[in-house]
Amino acid sequence: MIDKYGTAQWKGDLQSGKGHVSTESGALNDTPYGFNTRFEGEPGSNPEELVGAAHAACYSMALSMILGQHDATPDSIDTKATVSLEKDGDGFSVKKVHLDVTASVPGMDESQFMEAANAAKDGCPISKLYAGGTAQITMDAKLA
Repeated sequence: MIDKYGTAQWKGDLQSGKGHVSTESGALNDTPYGFNTRFEGEPGSNPEELVGAAHAACYSMALSMILGQHDATPDSIDTKATVSLEKDGDGFSVKKVHLDVTASVPGMDESQFMEAANAAKDGCPISKLYAGGTAQITMDAKLA
């Protein structure tokens, strides 16, 4: 088992309060977040972009692994994960995540690539987090 952690501290009420997030590795260290960074486009972080970054990173690694199982080594995999937070009754829910993937994989044809891309979409651990919930994962993938 591998355990990793992130931390968050929040002070104040929802709309005027402020928080900071950090990661075990120090990649994030007291990075600010708040209502204004989540809902009003102000500078700082928010939970949805953090989940999106995690999903993009996880997906890219999973795709690299699957390509390697087919004796293909990517020159590059660029993944963007757009996490959509939507109003849901009295609160909010992540209803969908969309992956935009562009990869350069010498010697791989489009159908082989799409098979690997879809397997990575379904198999990466972060995708599996959404499997039991209400979020739909969609994807546009292409070879560069």
